[in-house]
Amino acid sequence: MSEDEAEGRPAAIAREKRKRAGAKAAVFLLALGAFAIAMPALGVGQRLVELRAWIEGLGAAGPLVFAGIYALATVAAVPASLLTLAAGAMFGSLVGIASVAVGATAGAAAAFAIARWLARDAVAAWLGKSARFAKLDAMTERHGAIIVAITRLVPIFPFNLLNYGFGLTRVRFGTYLLWSFLCMLPGIALYVVGADALARGLAEGRIPWGPVALLAGIVALLLVVVRRARSVLATREAGAAQIPKE
Repeated sequence: MSEDEAEGRPAAIAREKRKRAGAKAAVFLLALGAFAIAMPALGVGQRLVELRAWIEGLGAAGPLVFAGIYALATVAAVPASLLTLAAGAMFGSLVGIASVAVGATAGAAAAFAIARWLARDAVAAWLGKSARFAKLDAMTERHGAIIVAITRLVPIFPFNLLNYGFGLTRVRFGTYLLWSFLCMLPGIALYVVGADALARGLAEGRIPWGPVALLAGIVALLLVVVRRARSVLATREAGAAQIPKE
C-alpha cells in the first residue's frame, strides 16, 4: 500500500461512516412515514385507542403493566420497536419513555440473569456458533465494561444478542445494568418522542411543535453521542491492535 493510499484510508472510512449514519436516519424517517400511512389503513389508530383505554382503566398501574409486557417481549427476543412506538402514541413522551426504559431494562436484566445463572449452557449453545457473539466476547475481553455503554449507543450488534451475550461475558451485573439503562435512553427517547409527535399531529390535525422540537434535540444529541462513542471504540481498537502479542 502506498503512502497516499494509507493517508486516504481514514478519510474514506469516515465518509463511509457518515453515509451509514445518514442511511440509518433516512430509514428511521421512512419508518415513521410508513407508520403514519399504515395507521389509518390498518386501523392501528383504533387499536391503540382501545389498548390505551384498557391500560388507562388500570389506573396508575397501566404504565407498569405495559412495562411488564415490554420486559416479557425483551426476554422472548421479540423485536420491540412497535411497542416502543406504541408507548409514545399511548402515553406521550415522558410516561412513554419511563415505561419503555423500565421494561427494556427489566427485560435486559432478566435475559442477562438467564444467560449467566439460570440456563448458561443452553444460551452458550445458542450463541456459541454466532460470529457476532464471538466478536462481542472478544471486544469485551479487550475493553472491559465500557463496551456495554458503547454497544448500547452504537448499533453494532442486535439488541437481543447483547442482552443474552453479555451474560456469558465477565461483565458484572450491576455495571451491565447501569450502563444499559443509561445508554438505551437516547434511542428509546428518539422512538417514543417521534411516535408522540406523529400521534398528536394526526389527532390534532396540526404540527405539535413541542414534541417536534424535542425530537430534533434528541436527534442532534444522539448524533453527537454516537459519533463520540464510535471515536472511543475506534481509538480503543487501534490501541489494542498495537499491543504486541506474546
